[in-house]
Amino acid sequence: MAVARRTAKSVWDRFSASDPGLLRLMAGLRTVGAILLALAVLALVGTSVTHLVAGAMTAMVATFAIQEKEVRGQAITLALGLPVALAAISLGALLNSRVIAGDLFFVMLIFGAVYSRRFGDRGTALGLIGFQVYFVSLFVSASVSALPELFLTLTIAFVCSAVARFALVPETPERTLARLREAFRARLAQLVAHQIELLDADAGDVDAVLADLRRSTARLHEAALMIQGRLEEGTRDASAAALLQRRVADAEIAAERLGVLLLNARSAERVETLTLHLPNASAAMPARARIAQDAGSALRRDLRALHLLVVRLVPDDRGTALPHVRNRLLGYREEQGLPQGSPAVQDCFRAVGEAARAIVGLRLAVHAAQDEEYDTPEAARSREEFEAEEISISGEAAAAAEEEPTGLRRPTTRAAVQVSVGSALAIVGGEFLSTQRWYWAVLTCWVVFLNTASTGEILVKGYRRLVGTVLGVVAGVALAGAVGNHTWIAFALVLLCVFGMFFTAPLSYALMSFFVTAMLGLLYTLLNTYSLDVLVLRVEETALGAACGIIAAVLVLPVRTSHRTDEELGTVLARLRDVVSAAVAQLSGGPAVDLVDLARDLDTALDDLRSSTKPLTHPIAPLRARRQNARYVVALLETCAYHARSLAATAELVPSSKSVAADARLALAGRRITHNIDLIAAHVRDEETGGEIESGASIASMLDSGRHEVLRTGSVAFRVLRHLQRLDEGIVGLARPLGVPLSAREEKAAGARGVG
Repeated sequence: MAVARRTAKSVWDRFSASDPGLLRLMAGLRTVGAILLALAVLALVGTSVTHLVAGAMTAMVATFAIQEKEVRGQAITLALGLPVALAAISLGALLNSRVIAGDLFFVMLIFGAVYSRRFGDRGTALGLIGFQVYFVSLFVSASVSALPELFLTLTIAFVCSAVARFALVPETPERTLARLREAFRARLAQLVAHQIELLDADAGDVDAVLADLRRSTARLHEAALMIQGRLEEGTRDASAAALLQRRVADAEIAAERLGVLLLNARSAERVETLTLHLPNASAAMPARARIAQDAGSALRRDLRALHLLVVRLVPDDRGTALPHVRNRLLGYREEQGLPQGSPAVQDCFRAVGEAARAIVGLRLAVHAAQDEEYDTPEAARSREEFEAEEISISGEAAAAAEEEPTGLRRPTTRAAVQVSVGSALAIVGGEFLSTQRWYWAVLTCWVVFLNTASTGEILVKGYRRLVGTVLGVVAGVALAGAVGNHTWIAFALVLLCVFGMFFTAPLSYALMSFFVTAMLGLLYTLLNTYSLDVLVLRVEETALGAACGIIAAVLVLPVRTSHRTDEELGTVLARLRDVVSAAVAQLSGGPAVDLVDLARDLDTALDDLRSSTKPLTHPIAPLRARRQNARYVVALLETCAYHARSLAATAELVPSSKSVAADARLALAGRRITHNIDLIAAHVRDEETGGEIESGASIASMLDSGRHEVLRTGSVAFRVLRHLQRLDEGIVGLARPLGVPLSAREEKAAGARGVG
């Protein structure tokens, strides 16, 4: 029984890690629940199949359109959505027979629906409900005589959506945050497990383990960002949110640092930190060497102990075994009981101690104090540090208001104009293909503009929708043939397609389009309008809509992909400079600032940059050199962000820790880095600069006084200098792919290293 329980927990941990916070699962279940409930009620009322389809589609729209986090806000938006839906279905029925007036209104509706995104989640939801319900009226060929029954159908659908949202599959910020914390724990446990595999792996298996390690690190970072996005609504006050945010950041950085140091220890030579992050890094790694047997056994034991701490992060166990393991690992931070080994291996033991401390801090932030009676002096000091940090966390920090663009420069206005022009083209072209189902081209044009900000993103999204649609047509033919005239079997398969659509939407747009098209084949079967010609027409209309969207994006107020990536790159560099300068200032004895917030802004900017470069790095991108260059730049920035976060985490310890002291000499070490970042940022903004990238002596050698004390292996100053050195190297490495002039000495050194 115990084995079965452990196996079930392991399987659940894997699923939880693959779907952070179970957000995709909950979205799918909530939408399917709303549709199922609406179908059940409408069937009891005795409505026709056409109105069953209208009710199912409306319930789906009313459920997925609302994305607000607060329950009260969701209820208000849902209540406002019903009159919007009734107005949309009424206008659809009235204008159904008036082609020109209906088309003009549809374009105006599309403009308003997209423009309303500027009003936040509520504006976005109401605009989406208005557009989609008008689309429903076209799909079921709504007429004025059928409006009373349609009003009843839509009202039932909205009520069922509310029941599913607030009763059947309730979603509160607190529950979401709790599930996200559990996902973070599961992903942290997976990362530590892969680190153990890295330690044990034979030379031939290291590449595969490294791939798993990189994937686990990226997933842990994703979960951390998702937690930070839910903190304000999911915690009792601002102080609790700030505390949890700091503990999550500490745990992520400690785990990432441990992986880097293990990789260094595995190598016969000291592998640079860049190795873990750069693409195809494993091919450039030197031959691996086995860690000495005794040290390797001890490190393996301690990594398994660390994994145990993560797995039992929730305090549901009693006894002295776990506190004893925790105390031993915490002692490594202060050289207590540190096993013998090479400097690289001893760095790993210290990193295990830091990771254990971060896990203890995360547990305290979530569940308060536990097992204090078993504390050793080292564990007690860690608790005191945590308490001092908690006391030092102040209330809210006023965010500086950023200047927003106005007029046609505003993203929502520009997108509204682009979608309207593209939709007008799609209406005209769609009418030539089919006077009855032209609206599929309009829907595709609308969809390819959702959550896109550049021409390249629209092109990639249109391509993915077309691929998913073609595959969905094949599935639709097979399903429609299998279902025949069995109405409720068809509805059951529709529900499966809806669940697949929402469960896969964040993962693959092509997969989502596949499920949408397969569902449409079933809906056409229910409406007795199914034929192979209809599904082929669906592909043609999809291709037309994607083409119209791309034409509008290229010709009407275009935002070139390179322009957007340059903007995002400039933002990342600015955020990187903020973190580095603030961390170095605090490490040098300057005033304390909220470095965790600055680090989170850097992570957010880096995620936006990754998103903006996807069209450049997509396999269909024709320029191979540009694709490789974009990947290289993003990889270097990820490495720099890792070291900046690590600096920030160390600087956060200065005000409250008894073992981490400020060093005024570090201010000098950060000046060259910030100068180089400023120079690269100015070059990205196309500003005239007369300077060159500064390089020369290593960061450590710049601190000439007391050098031997500063560079003591394992000391905090040694760690800080190592991160600064890697940052310096990473920033200099950015100069060449971005075309920033290097000094003559650095140009020569880069040529000797084969950079470029």
